[in-house]
Amino acid sequence: MLAQRMAEEYRYENCAVVALNDGGVIVGEQIASSLHCVLTLLLSEEIPIPGEGLSFGAVSQMGNFAFNSSFSPGEVYEYASEFYGYLEDQKRETYQRINRLLIDGGTMDTDLLEDRVVILVSDAIQNGTVLDVVLDFLKPLRTIKIVVAAPVVALPVVDQLHVRADELQILDVRENFISTNHYYTDNDLPDHETIVNKINQIVLNWQ
Repeated sequence: MLAQRMAEEYRYENCAVVALNDGGVIVGEQIASSLHCVLTLLLSEEIPIPGEGLSFGAVSQMGNFAFNSSFSPGEVYEYASEFYGYLEDQKRETYQRINRLLIDGGTMDTDLLEDRVVILVSDAIQNGTVLDVVLDFLKPLRTIKIVVAAPVVALPVVDQLHVRADELQILDVRENFISTNHYYTDNDLPDHETIVNKINQIVLNWQ
């Protein structure tokens, strides 16, 4: 449905689809196939605050870290001071864990994003933490437009994205977001190697 909605405006345009997770590759494959554009993956992972059910922020496969944008400057300072040693250890461990997943040819090449419409895709977005680190990563790159596309998004995230993204392509906004799996009947994701193969084969699957 997202692919059909975006095809009229973006098919054959200078676009790049960037999946934010493995589930985003499944959704992004349909969009990239319909738009006749590249598909790539930017791996990132949230770092939780111990015992609080919140995240400090997220680390990307490039090693950059962004604090949760819902925090005030005072909260950032307080958390960074209180959990400094833990946070630095978690950044390092998370970056190493992400890099163990990387397979040549399936992940981010910044040359694919320059002077393009960048379409960030996820299977669902419950909070803005991963988007924070991705948007931070994109800041120094020269892009035509940043579009965020997802089948279902939590309402507070939509409010944030209206400010931070150029365009939103969202099918369903949920005030009380439950979990990503709740909104899908099939929750069996392929293994990571199969996901990366989908990225490498996308040109052959153009519709």
